[in-house]
Amino acid sequence: MPDIINTNPEDYLVVFTPSGIRGRFPKGTSLLKAARDLGVDIDSVCGGRGICGRCQIEPVVGDFPKFGVKSSSNSLSSLAANEKKYDERRGLRDGRRLSCHVTLQGDTVIDVPQSSQVHKQIIVKAAEDRVIEIDPAVRLHYVTVQEPDMHNPTGDFERLALALEQQWGLRDLECDLRILQKLQKELRKGEWAVTVAVHRDTRIMALWPGFHSDAYGIAVDVGSTTIAMHLCNLSTGQVMGSNGMMNPQIRYGEDLMSRVSYVMMNEGGEKVLTSAIRTGINQLLTELCEDTKIDPMNVLSAVFVGNPIMHHLLLGIDPTELGGAPFALASNSGMILWATEIDLCSNPDGRVYFLPCIAGHVGADTTAVILSEAPHLQEKVTLIVDIGTNAELVLGNNSRLLAASSPTGPAFEGAQIACGQRAAAGAIERVRIDLVTKQARYKVIGCDLWSNEEGFEDAIDGFGVTGICGSGIIEALAEMFLAGILSEDGVIKGDLVDQSQWIIAEGRTFAYVLREDPINPIRVYQTDVRAIQLAKAALFAGAKLLMDRFGVSEVERVLLTGAFGSHIDTKYAMILGMVPDCDLAEVSAIGNAAGIGARIALLNKQARSQAEELISKVEKVETAVEPDFQKYFVDAMALPHKSEPYTNLAKVVSLPEKTEPSNGADKNRRRTRRRRTASD
Repeated sequence: MPDIINTNPEDYLVVFTPSGIRGRFPKGTSLLKAARDLGVDIDSVCGGRGICGRCQIEPVVGDFPKFGVKSSSNSLSSLAANEKKYDERRGLRDGRRLSCHVTLQGDTVIDVPQSSQVHKQIIVKAAEDRVIEIDPAVRLHYVTVQEPDMHNPTGDFERLALALEQQWGLRDLECDLRILQKLQKELRKGEWAVTVAVHRDTRIMALWPGFHSDAYGIAVDVGSTTIAMHLCNLSTGQVMGSNGMMNPQIRYGEDLMSRVSYVMMNEGGEKVLTSAIRTGINQLLTELCEDTKIDPMNVLSAVFVGNPIMHHLLLGIDPTELGGAPFALASNSGMILWATEIDLCSNPDGRVYFLPCIAGHVGADTTAVILSEAPHLQEKVTLIVDIGTNAELVLGNNSRLLAASSPTGPAFEGAQIACGQRAAAGAIERVRIDLVTKQARYKVIGCDLWSNEEGFEDAIDGFGVTGICGSGIIEALAEMFLAGILSEDGVIKGDLVDQSQWIIAEGRTFAYVLREDPINPIRVYQTDVRAIQLAKAALFAGAKLLMDRFGVSEVERVLLTGAFGSHIDTKYAMILGMVPDCDLAEVSAIGNAAGIGARIALLNKQARSQAEELISKVEKVETAVEPDFQKYFVDAMALPHKSEPYTNLAKVVSLPEKTEPSNGADKNRRRTRRRRTASD
């Protein structure tokens, strides 16, 4: 238990819980002053004027032998006028008091609720209950400033700085030019009382006349396919609203390399792509502020994460160097900018922080994933896979971390698939195939019924069945494999044409019919299978290289993240061999971990420093130059794998017996191709 500060027996003893910090103070001392003197964590924006209501405490009545205190209702002063005024205006919860206006009248025990603590903790996601401490880079401070007079010619800024030092303990403050330009008018408008926003306790970056309590920030994950934004209250950590949109750069290229090619082939192309992404971000922010009725001028802080090419384009940096070896970044350090430097339609003096990138193809989004999932604090060897057009992988535990990227392409997200589409209403997202009849039943986004359930057609009448999205194609191929429609080397078995109406000839190859429709039939073609095989083989090969470098033959835990990875059924991902074999109980989809990491960096400035230090120790593996990549890639083309036994998977799934590399029909087809090549 902490020692008692001030042992004068004539003073009253106050004990703050849950910290247990205690000390003696003279009669009439305010509880807020006592808390500050003792270093107790109590929040306040107004500096003890009874305006903000953030310093609320709960007196505890009773006998506490542990502390040597008998706390009664008479231990504190009666309700003050400012408390009554605040209660009338905004309401005080029963039993709570404003610590800035409550004074000691006897020994007492005081509970400081979580909501009143400066460094309060919040849970940033349901899975695993990741808790962070609220300690944002931008904080508000209400202050009264001494008026100027003829005998004291000190400047208005200097007197503001002095008031902040005296009332808040902030020293050696600097000030943005735009603040100086309006400082005198705002001071006089507020009758010498203003609220200032201070960045990292060093620089004044926003100013309002009178009392102002609204400070917000945005955490943004800029993906090559989608942009996700969260608008948060910087004081409480509460997410006020979330929104997302397709990355408007898609019209210039589905994947990252095609966008780099656009820049290389079109003079000024980088400016076009930069304008597109900034316009999209501002559209999201405007919509969020309108939906939540929050003034964009109160958005004072922002954190951005993304892959290196998105990172560079958002910053207005030409990404051409990232298009080829050695994939050099303009900068991989974390950086702080003014909002105006990226044309953000928030408070112009708001601060924007970019988390550091790791390597040329491993970006700040991976840094955010590490910040969110903290594999460096785990004993289990964990593989984290952020699945997108360019998969990013992290492997390690509390001994070391490795990171790499793998060129999976856009197939997982529905691109390069004949009937593929983005995840939207009408897209097939779940598939089950009858082992005997080979007929599929499926679910589409926007409908809770399976296709074989009564009322399905009526339920989808407004949008229909329009295609198949990434999670749907994964399940379709895995189910086709389990049902014997697809061989382990990825060939749709043509010898089943006479046995099932759902397998049909399609030129020289075959296709599987998911949905028979005279207008828009949904089928899985051999080319679709190959696209997924290529993507999943690249993913597995990247993971295998990391395992080799780490010195392990298996992983103990697998986490799938990203806009696509968070929607995959982990069992089906394992059946296809997208990731190494692992106990399925230890394989999970964790949602948008990059977005969560961005929120952590937004709400806790220390997390930024931790991320920068941590990333400097991550070992980078460049898959493109690893000699074993091609071998691992070829072996991983098989389902689930050519040589890996997948013993954990086999415990819960009846995998087909291994067969010859392909059936007779495919051998004939390959002989035909060889003869045609020879004749050419």
